[in-house]
Amino acid sequence: MTFLSKALGFNPKQMKLRTEIIAGATTFLTMSYILAVNPAILSSTGMDKGALFTATALASAIATLLLAFMAKLPFAQAPSMGLNAFFAYTLCQTMGYSWQNTLAIMVIEGLAFILITFFNVREKILDSIPNNLRFAISAGIGMFIAFIGLKNAGIIVAKEATFVGLGAFTPTCILGIIAILLSGALMANNVKGSLFWSIIITTVIGIPMGVTTFNEGWLPVSMPQDISPIFCKFDFTGLFSLKTILVVFSLLLVNIFDTLGTLMGLADKTGIVQEDGSIPHVKEAMMSDAIGTTIGAALGSSTISTYVESASGVAEGGRSGMTSFVVGILFILALFLSPIFMIIPSAATSGALVMVGVLMLDSVKKINLDDISESFPAFITMITMVLSYSIADGVCLGILAFVIMKACTKKWKDLNWTLFILSILFVLYFVNN
Repeated sequence: MTFLSKALGFNPKQMKLRTEIIAGATTFLTMSYILAVNPAILSSTGMDKGALFTATALASAIATLLLAFMAKLPFAQAPSMGLNAFFAYTLCQTMGYSWQNTLAIMVIEGLAFILITFFNVREKILDSIPNNLRFAISAGIGMFIAFIGLKNAGIIVAKEATFVGLGAFTPTCILGIIAILLSGALMANNVKGSLFWSIIITTVIGIPMGVTTFNEGWLPVSMPQDISPIFCKFDFTGLFSLKTILVVFSLLLVNIFDTLGTLMGLADKTGIVQEDGSIPHVKEAMMSDAIGTTIGAALGSSTISTYVESASGVAEGGRSGMTSFVVGILFILALFLSPIFMIIPSAATSGALVMVGVLMLDSVKKINLDDISESFPAFITMITMVLSYSIADGVCLGILAFVIMKACTKKWKDLNWTLFILSILFVLYFVNN
């Protein structure tokens, strides 16, 4: 245990093992939906759904365990929501790539990630981002997480006239409201593991409501599905073209800023950010992301990313790699206990997600609101992150706004060459999408 604790950065004198375990379980429960959603999305390309479940669980476990031992941070990784849709609906269905072609593109992206991380390119990008934007990213991620929770419960739905609006009071919506109120009440009363317990209790409440459902012949244990139909099924035919280069560049850009934005927001909540703004073990965290993406492509899954839902575990007190170690182990157990994890309705996790949004909002008070050249980019970062449903787009547009505002006010000392180069790349990225 001593060796494991040291390897994971867990200090028994400063941290409680029970707290780290509950934090890991909470993070896992809030992101376990990926085990159902990722196979559902990727199987639309013709990939085997059972094999995709195994690939998703294995890729998430491996990437998260790499993060636990390499970076010793309480975060979790899994196939990126958004990039899995890009895989299925854009690359395969719109651009005409086969899923075997697309897996090849994913492995190319993963190898490129490893290279730019090894040469500290991602770390240099992180160091170039101003403090006010970092605070805005943290707050924006909080609002984004809360929006995900409200959407998952059907409390907020799409509407043609107003884009979004309140949903009907369906059983799912009512269960989501119960989850949010229960999470808030437990946290207000300082109940340990409040987010974890709110998920469990709400899942049970959902049984008589018909939201938590059991399939006929339901058993809690099942053997893992065969992964061979999609394992290492790469097809590089026809990939050496300008179109593919632009696709890989787009994937790199989105994943870099999705991960960077998430890491900055989560690091701010854990209190590990140094006085100079640096984040300990950030290179290792990004390297585990890059290796995870490469391994995930070999297994047959889409791009790996750090999950914003990790904030739920951080809110429960997770502070070391022990939290992410627990998440990784639970993903492995999910291979055998998938029926148990699959019955947790998304509405049951909405309370945890909304409360995380509440906790992360305190970063707003750190933003310099007196200087419009600082507050405007911060506002753009936060609002576009939610409205575009993308952390990466929020970060990109926030940096663009920052560079433009500083250039317009001739505050050149607040800018650096990295920000100028990034701005040019962002413009090219948005033009080509």
